[in-house]
Amino acid sequence: MIAVLGAGAVAGLFWFQPWRLVTDTTVADQLSSAESPASAPVSTPSAGSSSAAPPAGPAVVRKGTFVSHEHDTTGAARLVRNGDGTHQLELVGLDTSDGPDLRVWLTDQEAITGSEAWSVFDDGRHVELGRLKGNHGNQVYPVPADVELDAYRSISIWCKRFSVSFGAALLR
Repeated sequence: MIAVLGAGAVAGLFWFQPWRLVTDTTVADQLSSAESPASAPVSTPSAGSSSAAPPAGPAVVRKGTFVSHEHDTTGAARLVRNGDGTHQLELVGLDTSDGPDLRVWLTDQEAITGSEAWSVFDDGRHVELGRLKGNHGNQVYPVPADVELDAYRSISIWCKRFSVSFGAALLR
């Protein structure tokens, strides 16, 4: 009986990782120098299409402010087109709780408030940009070249283990 309870406690601790609620990791990635939204469309050019030369420097093409879901989350998200035509997602001043399996997702769902918004982000299309590097600070995530950015509306800090959003930002 004691062995079964002990095994259950170990499994519960492994699964929930409650100590993550009181641990913090701060990241200080170098953000781009982009300041204002660009007027150019965000879509990725198709193969073989001719397009104008990329801008000389980085430009913010969409941005948004985080709303809290399962955990208090603040900060901003910026989708930046770099001078070479590639894109990156920048999390600016992120502040959220740590979690057992947090990911950064581009998603086609709208970032709304309320508990009904906590679990919608895996209902539609999403692209995982990587594991969340830390729960505080500035972070940069490259966006794969084949991602059609016009198909995605929001960013979610997604807890893969529990299928819930910690917070999300609508990109406008």
